[in-house]
Amino acid sequence: MFVLAAMFAVLGAASNALGTALQRKAASAVPRGGGLGLLAALARHPVWLAGICGVILSAMFQALALVNGPLTLVQPLFMMELPFALLIAAPLMHRRLPGAGWWAVAAVVVGLTLVLVSFAPSAGEEQASMARWTPALVVCLGVMAGAVVLARPERSPLLRAAVLAAAAATGNALTAAMLKSASHTLEADGFDAFLAGWQTYGFAVVGVGSLLLLENALQAGPLVASQPALTIGDATVSLLLGILLFREEVRLGVWLLPELVGAGLIVWGVLRLIRVVPHAAQTLTGSATAEQPSGRRAPEDPSGSRAA
Repeated sequence: MFVLAAMFAVLGAASNALGTALQRKAASAVPRGGGLGLLAALARHPVWLAGICGVILSAMFQALALVNGPLTLVQPLFMMELPFALLIAAPLMHRRLPGAGWWAVAAVVVGLTLVLVSFAPSAGEEQASMARWTPALVVCLGVMAGAVVLARPERSPLLRAAVLAAAAATGNALTAAMLKSASHTLEADGFDAFLAGWQTYGFAVVGVGSLLLLENALQAGPLVASQPALTIGDATVSLLLGILLFREEVRLGVWLLPELVGAGLIVWGVLRLIRVVPHAAQTLTGSATAEQPSGRRAPEDPSGSRAA
């Protein structure tokens, strides 16, 4: 069962990578802004709609993964979205991944493997009581609302991008938890029970809210601020929700050291990918130009083209 869960999770990460890359391409083509106006503008772009199809397919794979395995296993595997996004999009844009980029991908894969092997997540309960759901909902929704307040337009782009991405990550993790509960209801009790459960509507509403937060994070500031917060935040909050809501278990104690080493490799790999891959920002956002630190010109890549 865990093998199936891992397989579906990896397929979900690949589908989400493609879908998110298309969304980012569309986001770069609309006027800067936020709120529902941004979502309405994006909805008129065929590229964004194609990206949504990729995200829907990803959600189907995610549901299958969550039915077959614990949240603490499935959601961390979605960290593979960033390497997949670069590996899928780079050939389509006639780019090549440099050696340093491959080392960064390897660091993410090795770090994720080390974390999951050390954690050795085990399945818990299929459903959580409202006594456990209530504090989880209050905290997660409170974090998302607080992030919106904190990310005021006058704040620095770096802070706004990181805060909004962290809020989107929190929403993604909460969506996954509700999707896991709703999927088990569908499997065990049928479609009528699925439609009657509050989690079914909860994951739809929170999922849309997370999507809106993500689109605003992508426009608020640089990718180097938003992507690590999104990647690491989703896995961390999902880990906590899996333990607290569904009573899933992970190993700690002496295993904490390799877990921290693995987490460090993941963080290093994500940051390194964004910094060393030629045209990484364009690959992930679809923009024609990307900001360079301190206003410096971008270095040329090995193919002779100039990174924006």
